[in-house]
Amino acid sequence: MLMAGPLAAQNAQPGAAPAAETRRPPERGPEGRKLPPDSTTEHSLSLPDGRSLSFTATAGSLPLVDEAGKLQAEIAFVAYSRPPRQGEASRPITFAINGGPGAASAYLNIGAIGPWRLPTEGGSISPSQPVTLVPNDGTWLDFTDLVFIDPVGTGYSRAADGDAKRYWSVDADASVLAAAIARYLRVNDRMGAPKFYVGESYGGFRGPLIAAKLQEDVGVGLSGLVLLSPVLDFGWLQPPRSNPWGHVTRLPSFAAAALERSGTALNRGLLADAESYATGAYLSDLLKGPNDKAAVARLTERVSALTGLDPAFVRAQAGRLTAHSVQREIDRTGGRVASAYDTGVTGWDPDPTAPHSGFEDPLLTAIQAPLTSAMIELYAKQLNWRVTNLRYELLNGSVNRGWTWSSGRSAPESVSALRGALALDGNLRVLVAHGFTDLVTPYFVSKLLIDQIPDYGPEPRLSLAVYPGGHMFYSRPEARAAFHRDVAALYASALKVRSAGESRTGIQPTERSRDMP
Repeated sequence: MLMAGPLAAQNAQPGAAPAAETRRPPERGPEGRKLPPDSTTEHSLSLPDGRSLSFTATAGSLPLVDEAGKLQAEIAFVAYSRPPRQGEASRPITFAINGGPGAASAYLNIGAIGPWRLPTEGGSISPSQPVTLVPNDGTWLDFTDLVFIDPVGTGYSRAADGDAKRYWSVDADASVLAAAIARYLRVNDRMGAPKFYVGESYGGFRGPLIAAKLQEDVGVGLSGLVLLSPVLDFGWLQPPRSNPWGHVTRLPSFAAAALERSGTALNRGLLADAESYATGAYLSDLLKGPNDKAAVARLTERVSALTGLDPAFVRAQAGRLTAHSVQREIDRTGGRVASAYDTGVTGWDPDPTAPHSGFEDPLLTAIQAPLTSAMIELYAKQLNWRVTNLRYELLNGSVNRGWTWSSGRSAPESVSALRGALALDGNLRVLVAHGFTDLVTPYFVSKLLIDQIPDYGPEPRLSLAVYPGGHMFYSRPEARAAFHRDVAALYASALKVRSAGESRTGIQPTERSRDMP
């Protein structure tokens, strides 16, 4: 989804009407394209901390063609860039992809790291909330250029012949996205830049696979990966209830939810007891089975204390809590249900007296309307790129339902690809980031998986960071600020190693790491 082809320029603030100015004729490429020519605009923002941020934005699409030159797909993208600083040969460039599968990159773009942000703080979200964007105090644009990619079937990206399902598989998806990244780098003369990747949720699963495709099939190496609320192994994500592992991996998040409800500021130290119990006595008692009354009694006492839930509720499930039941139990008396994506966000239970209530997620479903509207507004008003013949797909359920996961018996995983990437490249840095109160991709899963991966060298290059909040923890100001600091530190470390390598080869190193925030 990354491609530059400067077409139109403007000076704009959020909400200002764009003034189109054609710089050169658009390069339309192969026949059959339905998306409009790329648009390039100029912007200047005042950040909340008083800094001013000037940058160039390009919205458009990247045509992918076969060997005969026939159009196969159009990959929509939004790119933000700034000129290199004095003494800096080339700014880093970061490719950002969301998950689902079936999600557009809007979540990362106007939720997390782009120059504008849609405010969604608070304990509840309204689908009819205002969609005015504000300058993003957590944008990464101060230390890297950004390119947001929408896979086929998401955003405005489309298959040329309408046969999108051939792109909807684990391997084909990674191959196409790696090809799009490589195409963008070639078209925009960015092959020599330090290259990074950030992926959220299934986008985190994609990260190691795309890194391997870029390295082995394209000849492009990444300096760093940021995997945000990732799924690294689907075998660990939703095991059957008879498998104790799912209960073990979610217990620390249930405990975190209880601490947050009590008003406690979360940190890993506070959850050390829950983590230790989850892999020790809790697992041992789970393995004894629900017929062991003494084990159930111990589970009831300890789990109810950790989670703040009614002992009778815990006993009824023999200590084997499910995310759905906890979502409803957290505020059953108030008639509200918690989001599986962040237990700190709640909504009304549509049928609070029913024994089994079906409800839309108060975060994932509620945020869909404002994010969609805000993204369409951003394209049209700030970026001067209007698509009138296609629907914008923020979260396309057809992609998710039509996804081909694996041809084998094992659940898909990207831990092996992550191991391979770290082992092959001794300079690669990886940050895995989670929210404490996420029940969909619990942080403890990644913690346990990371513990199984060697350091591959004298210093750890793979780290885990956990922040207040859930799957989209970046909606919380304190988490967004901490995440920005941690990622900036990872980039500085990766660029310092790169500069040292350039120095050894006789290339004059830049001083990039000295002025990183």
